[in-house]
Amino acid sequence: MSDTVVPYRVTLSPADVSFTSGPDEDLLSAAAAAGIAVPAACRNGVCEICEARLVVGRAVNTRNQQEVAPGARLMMCRSQARATLELEIPAVMSPGQNPAKIFEARVVAIEAISHDVHRVELSLPRRRELKFHAGQYLAILLPESEPSYFSIASSPLAENIELHVQASPEWESAQRIIDALRTESSIKLELPHGKACLAAAPDRPVLMVAAGTGFAQMKGMVDYLRETRFDQPTTLFWGVRRQADMYLRSLAEQWQQQWLGFRFVPVVGDDEDNDWAGHHEQLVQAVLNSGADWQNVEVHASGSPAMVYTLMDELLAAGLPQPAFFSDVLEYAPRG
Repeated sequence: MSDTVVPYRVTLSPADVSFTSGPDEDLLSAAAAAGIAVPAACRNGVCEICEARLVVGRAVNTRNQQEVAPGARLMMCRSQARATLELEIPAVMSPGQNPAKIFEARVVAIEAISHDVHRVELSLPRRRELKFHAGQYLAILLPESEPSYFSIASSPLAENIELHVQASPEWESAQRIIDALRTESSIKLELPHGKACLAAAPDRPVLMVAAGTGFAQMKGMVDYLRETRFDQPTTLFWGVRRQADMYLRSLAEQWQQQWLGFRFVPVVGDDEDNDWAGHHEQLVQAVLNSGADWQNVEVHASGSPAMVYTLMDELLAAGLPQPAFFSDVLEYAPRG
């Protein structure tokens, strides 16, 4: 971008995330508006928590109106861009760089929201110490059990953490999780996990594809994007086997009514004889028929490995660039 054009593009390294900032806007506020979690406290340049080093470009210190020279440090809360900038700030993490830690959480609420899905709300006493990106997931750690993984269904800015736990009566391990959440005063979590997430609001349209409780990951990203100044078209495809499985359909419909540029496409099989493979094909076909510009969109998918890889293969064949497809499946269930 030319230095004469505003707003200016600001890139943060080594995380390689970027945002735009107007000439009358401090860099910290602009980063927050883009959903980038820059550590901050006083917001008047005293605590120095939001300190960064100017690598490339021109910026001005709003306290004394002096220009900051490349190589010098600046406080993002007290600086404005005067050109395209590159800032070095190790405190900002890229997706997958936040190290997973173990936290003790308190169960605030647990409610059944369908015949087999429960919405769980967790409170962390050390919430300020927890940093994660929208769309990441966590592990519930029970004694003498393997970790159980769940997408975080709430924004990184939310005070509490929301989970959607599917626990059919025949799923013994899921029932153990629900029983523990109902009876224990506290529970151990390990988080964050996952690289298929949002460290900043994208600068292109977003297409989200969820199967079943994969909706939880998409809800976390939608909540996050609605808190930023993200203004690109967004489409959510949610595929389920039966109407009863679309446990928060009214919420997705509410987003469509209230959020300009958001479109919700429910894909329901309603066929008792149809297996999951059939429904996955139906969901993938609905996405392919959407008319999206595959050269100018990023896709986030959450579901079984079979669904995700089928979707990815079809979209890549349709022209979607490989780097524009995001799913945790690619990390925890790689081909081969």
